Amino acid sequence: MALSSFDIDAPQWDQSTFMGRLKHFFNITDWRTAALPDSRLDEAKVLVEHCRSGFVPPGTTEEQLHYAKKLYDSAFHPDTGDRMNLIGRMSFQVPGGMAITGFMLQFYRTVPAVVFWQWVNQSFNALVNYTNRNAASPITPKQIGVAYFTATSTALATAVGLNLYTKKAPPLVARWVPFVAVASANCVNIPMMRQQEILNGISVTDENGNNLGHSTRAAVKGITQVVVSRITMAAPGMIILPIIMQRMEKYKFMQVRPSFSMAVSKLEPELRASIVSQYGDAVQRVYFNKGL
Repeated sequence: MALSSFDIDAPQWDQSTFMGRLKHFFNITDWRTAALPDSRLDEAKVLVEHCRSGFVPPGTTEEQLHYAKKLYDSAFHPDTGDRMNLIGRMSFQVPGGMAITGFMLQFYRTVPAVVFWQWVNQSFNALVNYTNRNAASPITPKQIGVAYFTATSTALATAVGLNLYTKKAPPLVARWVPFVAVASANCVNIPMMRQQEILNGISVTDENGNNLGHSTRAAVKGITQVVVSRITMAAPGMIILPIIMQRMEKYKFMQVRPSFSMAVSKLEPELRASIVSQYGDAVQRVYFNKGL
């Protein structure tokens, strides 16, 4: 196939099938692309734009074109073509979201810890939602501020309220508080951050990409699906992991043991002789702090 006629915007996998869509989104959300320098991403953008114009540099392979499109889709906004900030990219969701989720699941016992990590999480979510908004529907700084404040307040109120309510509940129930707070906040954060799409509608096209007008119903449906998918994405780690940890903590190897022991017979001859001369056979093992 002549690469000059290569359609770089055509999906690499069949988008009419679930597996095709799954491979596509795994491809553009690959966390490794978040570690690449801006210069490498800009090179990919130039190659994609050249291919769109019908010019492919000599020696370029089809594999290189697919990889350039992968980098382009992972780092540049589909509406504006501008490079997105690193933290807001979907490719940063795995390392960034995983770290924050871990902290929320670990530090859930005290109100200050709950407040701090819910604030960090909602700040992260607000940036992700703003970065991945439909840029054809502009949002003002005031609207961004209101959306951020509302979502953060919802998450904090839910988390702190449930944290206090579940003080006497089983430990597992308390471990699920972060998930409920995250789910509640997502129901507020995403629609608020993308409110202009709901109010003014988003562009709808035919299968060939020709603009047919603006639809508020399409915006509502799209945003609803985003909310559901974000909550679903958080569910496995925030619901299943606490159950696993709750059961594993019953085993000795999972319990915190800063002090370890060692048989006296394993010690240095001088120390062993000193212990035996003072205590005889009364001391069989010695204990020490291994550190953390």
